[in-house]
Amino acid sequence: MPSPEHKSSNRNISPISKFIFASRWLQLPLYLGLILAQCVYVFHFWVELVDLVGAAMGNAASMQHIIEAVAVPNGPIPTKLNETTIMLVVLGLIDVVMISNLLIMVIVGGYETFVSRMNLDVHPDQPEWLSHVNASVLKTKLAMAIIGISSIHLLKTFINAGAYTAQTLLAQTGIHVVFLLSALAIAYTDRIMIGTQNQSKQH
Repeated sequence: MPSPEHKSSNRNISPISKFIFASRWLQLPLYLGLILAQCVYVFHFWVELVDLVGAAMGNAASMQHIIEAVAVPNGPIPTKLNETTIMLVVLGLIDVVMISNLLIMVIVGGYETFVSRMNLDVHPDQPEWLSHVNASVLKTKLAMAIIGISSIHLLKTFINAGAYTAQTLLAQTGIHVVFLLSALAIAYTDRIMIGTQNQSKQH
């Protein structure tokens, strides 16, 4: 039950402040849209997995779909399900999973941070990171997730390195390094901010 002080503070909030604060609910359709995007990724994952299993069992249509999925421009076209082809398909599946994890962090963490508390403290499946999530923590975790996704794409490129020019390989590696440096910069900035806040509290 709200305390008298809480009720009094609510009465002191001006109507325009309440209206502006209520505008945060405009983000709700965005998070619902991301949930729909998550559904599309789940469907895509199962399509790719079913095709991989079908190709392994000798299904010609599944094998053709797998070849089209892993083929790269100007690169060798696989004619059978070999170790490299399987690896590329599995990396694609891992890529889908990591993007799906990124979506979950944005949906759950973003809603909790910017829209409304979800009150999951007593839920047995509450993510460990959600208990102390804020804009800074969410930003760092998103940066780490993007680095993981970039790593998967870079690995897929290196597996087919012969099909790419040296300029393309250097460009993709450079982009990945930029992601790494960005994440380090974000983490370092957050560390400075936390240290500054702790010093302010001590004084």
